[in-house]
Amino acid sequence: MKNHVWNLRGIGDLRYEEKELRPLKEEEVLLRVEACGICGSDIPRIFIHGAHRMPLVPGHEFAGTVIQTGPGVDAGWEGKRAAVFPLIPCGVCDNCKKERFEMCTDYDYLGSRTDGGFAEYVIVPAGCLKEIPDGVSAEEAAMTEPMAVAVHAMRTGFPDIAIPGDGARGKNALVYGAGTIGLMLAMFLKEAGAAHVWMAGNKDAQRTQARTAGIPDEDFCDVRARSVAEFLDAKEARGLMADTLFECVGSNAVIADCIALAPAASTVVFVGNPLSDMTLERDIYWKILRRQLTIRGVWNSSFTGKDDDDWSCVLSRTGAGRIRPASLITHRFALPDLAQGLAIMRDKSEPYVKIMIINK
Repeated sequence: MKNHVWNLRGIGDLRYEEKELRPLKEEEVLLRVEACGICGSDIPRIFIHGAHRMPLVPGHEFAGTVIQTGPGVDAGWEGKRAAVFPLIPCGVCDNCKKERFEMCTDYDYLGSRTDGGFAEYVIVPAGCLKEIPDGVSAEEAAMTEPMAVAVHAMRTGFPDIAIPGDGARGKNALVYGAGTIGLMLAMFLKEAGAAHVWMAGNKDAQRTQARTAGIPDEDFCDVRARSVAEFLDAKEARGLMADTLFECVGSNAVIADCIALAPAASTVVFVGNPLSDMTLERDIYWKILRRQLTIRGVWNSSFTGKDDDDWSCVLSRTGAGRIRPASLITHRFALPDLAQGLAIMRDKSEPYVKIMIINK
């Protein structure tokens, strides 16, 4: 069976071509991809650093319909719509035994180590499927992966949040960074009942998208106009202080800023992928000690197949007027036109949040 894919043959060498699909192995299914988002991590993977192995089909934010099941898979999956957890755990390491699959020490990964979703069809492990509820579109389902990262960050910063539950109620949060994950995080924090959600960004388009995420202008700090310290000082003058600060940029300066701004006994959650090596000045380190801050890191999301994992949390809150991630889609391209979306993100030639690839 022929499969049209975007094949990364080398750094910067991405080709649209036909690729023969291999037979399904034990516990695998064939998924027809209906929508696949471009992640910010795809840009350095394709144009700068390369993938872990090449040739490789990138793309790890995708959803579609199961059209064939392999040996050992319940045939009832055929015809069902599914989102796909891209991390393929080894199943035998200590973290896997504790169902902390996102921290597997010997994982595979769709779109970076194994062929992913920039394709008509993709072979995936049946154990990575999550059925899409009625009322959730393929585009929304393709955004489950980044939304689950945002939920994982939220639940890390506010551990009382559960399903069902609103453990952020009455709490205040600063989301520093208004990219895709930051905006999704703001959406979920608002939905989880946070008293105040403040955002910091540096683009006019981010302010506009923050409004879409439910953040009014008075709660958005444009760092080009004033510092986040000045912004929070004005909030503190009204008796408001952040309980948790989420660093969603991955820059040394923003990490230092979050620590410097964190009130005593508060929590700082590192979410953004690092843009460079990280260093802490002594005065910043002292603030961690003297204010007794809690510093947490976030990697990926929890996926156990149970009702309390991050993916279940996302899909239970998506649609029906609750979380509407499609509002963050700024561009849509057909699969053959994927290169146009990549160029926008690589060159930053126009404002964007989520660029979605659609298979008709």
